[in-house]
Amino acid sequence: MDRVLTAEPVSSSPAPPTPEPPLRPRHRVTAWAAGLLLVVPALIAACRVLDTDAITPVPQLLSFLPWLTVPAGLALLLAATARRRVLTFVAVLVLGATAWSSVPYMPQAVIPYGLPLAQVRVIAANVEFGQGTRALTEVVRREHPQLVFVSECDRACRDTLTKTFATDLPHYASVDGEGSVGSILLSAYPLRGWRMIPAAMGMPGATADIAGVAVRLQLAHPLPPLPGQVHLWKRELGRIADFAAAAPGPTVIAGDFNASQDHAAFRAILDAGRLQDASRRADAGRTPTWPMEGPLPPYVQIDHVLVSDFSVRGVRFLDIAGSDHRAVLADLDLRGPR
Repeated sequence: MDRVLTAEPVSSSPAPPTPEPPLRPRHRVTAWAAGLLLVVPALIAACRVLDTDAITPVPQLLSFLPWLTVPAGLALLLAATARRRVLTFVAVLVLGATAWSSVPYMPQAVIPYGLPLAQVRVIAANVEFGQGTRALTEVVRREHPQLVFVSECDRACRDTLTKTFATDLPHYASVDGEGSVGSILLSAYPLRGWRMIPAAMGMPGATADIAGVAVRLQLAHPLPPLPGQVHLWKRELGRIADFAAAAPGPTVIAGDFNASQDHAAFRAILDAGRLQDASRRADAGRTPTWPMEGPLPPYVQIDHVLVSDFSVRGVRFLDIAGSDHRAVLADLDLRGPR
């Protein structure tokens, strides 16, 4: 009998993955450059997504968040040029996270449905140790605001403003001091309940009677997030958030916050008081207000007008000669109950 030979089944195993080709010296340098470019955007985007300001240098670098899409995009280009698939994928993720984090922030909208009771024009300005007082005086004369929040207004600045606008803005609350300590809130409406948020720089506030409605007014000027005082910056922004959350109703908090919408401590103020940033409402949430002096062009918005129970008709940004800040002018409508 003939033997029938049968072939043994051959076990088939998946072919090992083809390793990426070794880098040429030029591509190796390109890949390293791409990796280095990704470090800062990845760190800052992660902190933004995790809703934390962390520690130095994160608060300082968060001010540059929208601009970090530039190194992230360059890193993606270099990674693709070096033909490194994993690195390219990581670069795509970092660029996407950075771009997503740069979308202007706004808490859940609280739309005032009541009829408009009064039109209110607000100006928030930092006059840099009083140096921009003359320019601000000209702006107030031209624009005729009903509320003016002035940071870094020293005694000479206070005297000039109160005397010049004794008729148009006769009511005020102030913190006297030299340099950056002094601040003043000028009002066309009667003020009562003067108060001050404890801080290294003056943050006066009061309650105004506008069209028969009590409106809380508060000037904001916390410390900047310099290395070594980030914890103080967070604490003072936290006190503003506590004020915002203390009572419902019409509120205006305006000034130099030394923080942008990319800082968690600033977003906490919006969330705590159900406040809206007037600039964001006017689709101008990324218009930079600082620095207006020095080698760098303005790159971050740290001057804000925050409102509750107001609708926003428009926002403009005004140059103040002698100051390193732009002023924010907001046209608002105070809304009554539904």
